[in-house]
Amino acid sequence: MLKHTLIHPEINAVLARAGHHSKILIADGNYPAATKRGPNAHLVSLNLSPGVVTVCQVLEAILSAVPVDVVNTMGIPPDDDYARLGEPPVWAEFRRILAASGGGLVPEPISKWDFYKAVESPDHVLTIQTGDRALWANLLLTMGCRGEG
Repeated sequence: MLKHTLIHPEINAVLARAGHHSKILIADGNYPAATKRGPNAHLVSLNLSPGVVTVCQVLEAILSAVPVDVVNTMGIPPDDDYARLGEPPVWAEFRRILAASGGGLVPEPISKWDFYKAVESPDHVLTIQTGDRALWANLLLTMGCRGEG
């Protein structure tokens, strides 16, 4: 019986094979998950319907299961219409979840095009596509190391 909150068998299997520096993409409902992924990435579609499940729900489950060293959001290009609106509201929720996890993590934006390049890395092992309707809600997690004990 698993002790963490992540119970999806396919996701657990991929994470069990992954290691330090492996990348996990939690994609919102707008992300082109079929075409923007690494050559070693496994795609799990959890996009049941619009808004179900959310990136935040998946983030909480992943954080319960594996150590994470880095969390990147997809940065908004300055020429995008959304850029004038400021930070997407979902980013505050990401910060809240990360703070509650106790790991001292803070989401770090990287430019949209660098984000895509990072996702296309051979280190990318898993994309979890959600039905999240929040804009700019994509997260790229870099796995950490499991400590002794």
